[in-house]
Amino acid sequence: MSTLRTLIAGFGGQGSLFFGKVISYCGLHDDKNVTNLPSYGPEMRGGTANCSVIISDEEISSPLVLNPDTLVVMNLPSYDKFVGTVAPGGNIILDSTLIDKKVEREDITAYYVPAAELAEKHNLQGLANIILLGKFLAVTGFTSLETVEKTFEKVVPAKKAHLIPKNIEAVKLGMEL
Repeated sequence: MSTLRTLIAGFGGQGSLFFGKVISYCGLHDDKNVTNLPSYGPEMRGGTANCSVIISDEEISSPLVLNPDTLVVMNLPSYDKFVGTVAPGGNIILDSTLIDKKVEREDITAYYVPAAELAEKHNLQGLANIILLGKFLAVTGFTSLETVEKTFEKVVPAKKAHLIPKNIEAVKLGMEL
């Protein structure tokens, strides 16, 4: 990997910013150059939220991700807004529980992950974003599972540390899809 440009988008409260934080810290752990640019509407929960992350072996000149190599979308409005921005040859990973459209572009690869449904089915409520992170890890290979596990220990607040095993379970589930 020389440079990976990623955009993660959804409603506020779906965990797109946390997803971005996790992969950013993974990049830092791997001694990469990293930028993380969160963006959210004033409504926060229920409003739009997205996060641009660049992880690179090279210096990064701008934190903006206008044409992501990989787009992760968690809701239909984000899909509609960003599907056209994915770089040719890129990937889109979408929560097919919440997005009922099929990608019509033939120059990108689409991965349909029923993340919200799987989270409910596997008693991982609230971790659909982490299931998508697992799929992202499997598709991009940007870091190791071990690094993701170590990162959770850093980014999950102490009062929620008991949720780390569930987060790791969710990542593994996403990687298997």
